[in-house]
Amino acid sequence: MSSLKPAPLRASAREDSFATSGVDEGLAKSPLDRLRAYIALTKPRIIELLLLTTVPVMFLAERGVPSLLLVVTTVLGGTLAAGSANALNCVVDRDIDERMLRTRRRPLPRHQISTRGALVYGIVLGVAATLVLGLAVNWLSSGLALAANAFYVLVYTMLLKRRTAQNIVWGGAAGCFPALIGWTAVTGELAWPPVVLFMVVFFWTPPHFWALAVRYRDDYAAADVPMLPVVVSAREVGRRIVIYTWLTVVTSLLLWPVASMGWLYPAVAGALGAAFLWESHAWWRRSRTSSDPVALRPMRLFHGSNAYLALLFLAVALDPLVAR
Repeated sequence: MSSLKPAPLRASAREDSFATSGVDEGLAKSPLDRLRAYIALTKPRIIELLLLTTVPVMFLAERGVPSLLLVVTTVLGGTLAAGSANALNCVVDRDIDERMLRTRRRPLPRHQISTRGALVYGIVLGVAATLVLGLAVNWLSSGLALAANAFYVLVYTMLLKRRTAQNIVWGGAAGCFPALIGWTAVTGELAWPPVVLFMVVFFWTPPHFWALAVRYRDDYAAADVPMLPVVVSAREVGRRIVIYTWLTVVTSLLLWPVASMGWLYPAVAGALGAAFLWESHAWWRRSRTSSDPVALRPMRLFHGSNAYLALLFLAVALDPLVAR
């Protein structure tokens, strides 16, 4: 078992209030409350991140500004697809979510929505996403979105998450598909540039998520979810974060020759990569002397990795415009 000792969670006053009041609030009564609950079921913040890796790739594939209608339909289909996967994830993981302070305010643990209602909702969103992308974009993009959903729900959520500390390494591949979808939406075919960006997100996901898992280590331990920080020491987590950060940065630089990028992308990718590496190495140094989540400052790495990916993909979108 890990030498990383769980530290007491510092819950917000809002969380403390909820924790003491219980999670069984009953079905949302007003139409507005029900609407909010169904929206929350789709995890909008995760959808934002997925779309962030879709639209910039469309600019790269177009080598300029893609059709507004194509962007809108791709974003709509992608939103429906991601919402479907997240809703179905909530259905499968509802028992875990009830036991974790970080997630127990979600609609199903609070019983704002019935399990059957959430299941039907997730399936309907998935069918709608498949049809929107297939009819309005192309069937290759639609098939990729469907494959991403199946991988996230069946492989990550149902097979890997509760069984192995490598869950987020392989399961995180589901979040890499938007790069492929953005490219195929424009070109109708796959190529090496989106594959490189797929791998960037693949390598980026573990250090990003492990930082969050360190912050909520005792949450995952209580729910019997073997996230890496639960089963290995803080120092080992730091070592692996450094390895995957290096893989992320090196892979990001491969896009320069593979996609014939101009000067903007490699300049931004190099600067962002240096900052990401600095922070991951600093995290590893701190982990050698402390296993306290507060001292490790994992959320700094978590938010920093978000900024890294956002700015990197912004450079992906802007580089073709600057080079014109």
